[in-house]
Amino acid sequence: MVRPAGLWRLCWRPWAARVSAEHAGRREVTSGVSPRGSTSLRPLNIFDRDLKRKQKNWAARQPEPTKFDYLKEEVGSRIADRVYDIPRAFPLALDLGCGRGYIAQYLNKETIGKFFQVDIAENALKNSLETEIPTVSVLADEEFLPFRENTFDLVVSSLSLHWVNDLPRALEQIHYILKPDGVFIGAMFGGDTLYELRCSLQLAETEREGGFSPHISPFTAVNDLGHLLGRAGFNTLTVDTDEIQVNYPGMFELMEDLQEEKSRMLT
Repeated sequence: MVRPAGLWRLCWRPWAARVSAEHAGRREVTSGVSPRGSTSLRPLNIFDRDLKRKQKNWAARQPEPTKFDYLKEEVGSRIADRVYDIPRAFPLALDLGCGRGYIAQYLNKETIGKFFQVDIAENALKNSLETEIPTVSVLADEEFLPFRENTFDLVVSSLSLHWVNDLPRALEQIHYILKPDGVFIGAMFGGDTLYELRCSLQLAETEREGGFSPHISPFTAVNDLGHLLGRAGFNTLTVDTDEIQVNYPGMFELMEDLQEEKSRMLT
């Protein structure tokens, strides 16, 4: 649903990363447990994960859950294209934060042997889209993955990881569950997403209140992603930015989309 008039940008940052076989023996992350010897600080819990689960369950129960899925569908198809760019098959793959399965519907069984779909919301898993690939639905939090080391040949994630409280640790867990020479392809909203909305709210609040407070969730800068992936143990990194331009007649129409879609980028 692309509406004419005012411009609001949605910037998402896709990346691809591989696990090097020679580094496989040095992975020290256990699912749900901080890595031994880690010097990372305790993360600030910006997002209430239980509230996020309730929001996603609410969205999946709505009469027309597909009405506002145009962005998720578009990004899911682009991630599938990235998978097809790799000239190999993946016997076992994982979709992290799958929602209703926006990536799996664009893949085929010749490329993916079996697909594990993980999401925090049970209603999203119950209403997943059809795919020809054999799938297994797993109810789990992206911050605490219940999988063993060296399990998956491929991990994908679409518009989910910007909601985790500890992104470095989440990337370390993904690295842990990938096999040597496994591939991780993900996309998340980047730092310039909703730039116009953020500026509009700040200017209006400054004019009326003499100052402003943040009303939009923070997003990761593209310059930081390469460092975070490298620190998690990935190599052969590719990080770039795609800009999807969606037009709305005004702020309230945009906020309606955000609410119905339960993206919840507004805090």
